[in-house]
Amino acid sequence: MEINHIAVAGTLESSDAMVTIEPGYGNIELELSSSVMNQYGRQIKETILQTLSRLNVHSAKVTVVDKGALDCTLKARVECAVYRSCDMSNENLPWGGIIQ
Repeated sequence: MEINHIAVAGTLESSDAMVTIEPGYGNIELELSSSVMNQYGRQIKETILQTLSRLNVHSAKVTVVDKGALDCTLKARVECAVYRSCDMSNENLPWGGIIQ
C-alpha cells in the first residue's frame, strides 16, 4: 500500500498507543517511544514492522507513542492509520483477507 498523506490512530491513554504515519522516502522510518521500552521495546518494534510488512507498506515514516498497549492494540492502531492514510473506507476494506 502506498501512504498518501498523514494519518493518526489511537490515543495517549493508558494501555493504548498513538500511531502517526506519513509518506516516506523509500524505506520504513520508525520513531518509537514507550512507557515500557526497557521491558518490551524489541517486541513492540517487531509487532509494528510485521504489521506494516503484512499490509505491504514499504515506504513510510511511522511515529508511535506507546502507553503500554497490547500487541493486538498496536496492530489495530497501525492498520487503522495505514487505511486512513490511503483513504480507505468501510466499503473497500479487505475484511476477512489482509485484516487478521
